Amino acid sequence: MTHGIDPLDLAKALIAAPSVTPATGAVFDVLEAALTPLGFTVERFIDGIEPDGPVENLLAVRKGAGPVHFGFAGHLDVVPPGVGWTGDAFDPQVRGELLYGRGAVDMKGAIAAFAAAAAATPAEAGTISLIVTGDEEGPAIFGTRALMEHMDARGLRPDMILVGEPTSVQRLGDMMKIGRRGSVNIWIDVPGTQGHVAYPHLADNPIPKLVKILAAIDTVTLDEGTEWFQPSNIEFTDIEVGNGAHNVIPASARARLSIRFNDQQQGAALIEMIERIARDVDPGAKVVGKISGEAFLTPPGDLSALVAEAIHAETDIVPELSTTGGTSDARFLHALCPVVEFGLTNATMHKLDEAVAVEDLRTLAAIYRGVLMRALLD
Repeated sequence: MTHGIDPLDLAKALIAAPSVTPATGAVFDVLEAALTPLGFTVERFIDGIEPDGPVENLLAVRKGAGPVHFGFAGHLDVVPPGVGWTGDAFDPQVRGELLYGRGAVDMKGAIAAFAAAAAATPAEAGTISLIVTGDEEGPAIFGTRALMEHMDARGLRPDMILVGEPTSVQRLGDMMKIGRRGSVNIWIDVPGTQGHVAYPHLADNPIPKLVKILAAIDTVTLDEGTEWFQPSNIEFTDIEVGNGAHNVIPASARARLSIRFNDQQQGAALIEMIERIARDVDPGAKVVGKISGEAFLTPPGDLSALVAEAIHAETDIVPELSTTGGTSDARFLHALCPVVEFGLTNATMHKLDEAVAVEDLRTLAAIYRGVLMRALLD
């Protein structure tokens, strides 16, 4: 099916190039070497400085005669492997029916499958681009957003984008993503006055005030969800005082919370709400928020339909359309054009002994080719 690239061989080569986020160097050499013989023009650039960089990004474009420009987006950076692997996380091994290695699922396997699909798609059919970053698993500051600026400067805008994140759950093909919830992290700092616990009138204990703030936040129901999104949720993720003495009233108390929200909410408004609640209890409370991404939805339409058709043709499965899970770089790319996400099963991503079924790699390449043929030629 692949006529030029074996997705297993390419996946193994990508895994063998360690690329813990932020990634640069050898892993991009491997992908460039695979794409250049297929007629892709490959541009690479490095952006950012420590601690969140430097980050390497790759834009590969193969222009075709057809009117459609199809974009595939993904990342070559991976999370640290951790301790306890059966073998070396960056020494890809096929054992039985599985390929083991960090990034096999998330998401070097999908990038290899798409390259194989592109190799088997007529070059004249239409324009294909690969939008690949080394900064998806990290802060995502110098990655996909920098690539989008790079593309805009060159007048490149795909008509549709498929992101190869591992969306399948039980079986390859059972789920694709047509949107994602937004994400915001918020820090609350309540000041006090340090003092001896025996003389509370000479101090100001911040802990009761922080507890009242958190109790008030805990009563909030943001929404009941929508047709495509589950209800937005607020989760407390840390409480810190840092008081090592049993007889001292602390000078401050801090908490952190995370909100995953649907398209009924906006990140800035959520930060303002938390700030209002905190200052109603203590006007001196400080609130800082960081928005990782806003919620977005690509309503079911031509793109999701052609991806679903390609999945069904190879697997006989009708995929569920979902917005569940964490964030991805689709939160940025949706500003360009319709975006959906589809890829391998996600059971082992970020885990020890991450692995993908070899047969799934080959099937995913066939699905991606089906997507390309439908998008570019139908």
